[in-house]
Amino acid sequence: MSQNAFPTDLREIGLKVTAPRMKVLEFFQENADSHFSAEEVYMALAKDNSDIGLATVYRVLTQFEQAGILLRSHFESSKGDSRAIYELNEGNHHDHLVCLDCGHVEEFVDSAIEKRQNEIAKSLGFKLQEHSLAMYGHCQKKNCRNKKK
Repeated sequence: MSQNAFPTDLREIGLKVTAPRMKVLEFFQENADSHFSAEEVYMALAKDNSDIGLATVYRVLTQFEQAGILLRSHFESSKGDSRAIYELNEGNHHDHLVCLDCGHVEEFVDSAIEKRQNEIAKSLGFKLQEHSLAMYGHCQKKNCRNKKK
């Protein structure tokens, strides 16, 4: 998507083009392969000297989720608390693997898992409409860039 397409896309989905919306949208476009909490988005924008408050970030994230621009997932930490994580909606299904140590999220697609989930649903008398799978574990990579020191 070109930068010129952002305002048109926002208008097409019924959102007025504002500086905060553009900054949040550009942030997710530039970091399309990552997942962020509202606080992480706020801190990243603050580092770039954006004058956007945390409440505005929450409001824009909610608007973008409702418009289908972003996807929201809730992942649990090793402490048992849950936090909302947002990612750009690129239209393709994937599942998540979440590190219990640092919270890093890896996306993956596995056709065997998808097939098995459909088989299970069918055997129980369901036709799947949607689903999400999040698996939790401890990263075993020696040089994990996400591990907290």
